[in-house]
Amino acid sequence: MSFIEFKKLLLDAEISLPKFSQLIKVSDKNIQSYKKKDKVPNTIAVIAACFASMHKSGLDYRSIIEKLGLEAKTKKGAGFAKKKA
Repeated sequence: MSFIEFKKLLLDAEISLPKFSQLIKVSDKNIQSYKKKDKVPNTIAVIAACFASMHKSGLDYRSIIEKLGLEAKTKKGAGFAKKKA
């Protein structure tokens, strides 16, 4: 799916890009990076399509997703270690 199609789905779901990324616990920068590639990963496309469809059907997808208790991933690796005080 192209980034433009993705943005249209977000409009249909009446959710902004920052609110979308916050809801699914994915970095806003990560979502914005798909704009350069003009391709959105399948999983993100499916989520946006489901949100648009649910909104059109009158379902409150926000409360459903919030009940999942999603957690943002943290970066791990050599360059991301916490420094000792």
